[in-house]
Amino acid sequence: MKVQLNTDANIEGNEALSQQVEAIINNTLDRFSQHITRVEVHLSDENSSEKFGANDKRCLIEVRLANHQPIAVSDHGQILQQSISGAAEKMKKLLDTTIGKLRAR
Repeated sequence: MKVQLNTDANIEGNEALSQQVEAIINNTLDRFSQHITRVEVHLSDENSSEKFGANDKRCLIEVRLANHQPIAVSDHGQILQQSISGAAEKMKKLLDTTIGKLRAR
């Protein structure tokens, strides 16, 4: 399962952040890895670095399933870790539902 990290201009996409994101994604979505070809994680700070606000860090996770359309979820948090973990949990629930429906066909 390949994990690709994208950040906006307000978030520094360094190696440490990349490793942290990959660890969260792998730990949360590992049981679906045989169905997933790629995971794209998009991190953004919606208020920019000059302003502060509650839940302004956004994480959008897009999962590409083999031979199917991509699915996506997003979550907001006060810190990046919170938004990444929240989005990963939402994706886990969505994958449970989506893969369950595909197996029922």
